[in-house]
Amino acid sequence: MKELFQHAAVTDGITVRVAVNFLPEQSRIEAGKWFWVYHIRIENDADEALKLLSRRWKITDGNGDVSIVEGEGVVGEQPTIPPGGSHDYVSGCPLSTSHGSMEGYYVFRRGNGTELRALIPFFPLAAPATAG
Repeated sequence: MKELFQHAAVTDGITVRVAVNFLPEQSRIEAGKWFWVYHIRIENDADEALKLLSRRWKITDGNGDVSIVEGEGVVGEQPTIPPGGSHDYVSGCPLSTSHGSMEGYYVFRRGNGTELRALIPFFPLAAPATAG
């Protein structure tokens, strides 16, 4: 089954695609815990290999409270993506509200040592109305 990427952003030859799904089986709505899983595909259409150094996420819950999450790499990896190549990973986001949003950026190192910031598209986190 091919995943449907719902959101995309392009920065200097890097395309970041996102597919997000609410996971009721991982949520505990009665305890005020909602959980989403997101699949990211980073495509390198630049002329050189790029090493993913770090990420910065802005996560906003349904009350407007913002959390900033920064760190090295993605899910414990700092992949080098060759020209024409891509890197996929899956991660998750818990919230204490039934909706919110995520957005951010990755920092890559080019072959010449300079850094490039690639946008992660804004995407909503929304539980189905029947989920509470």
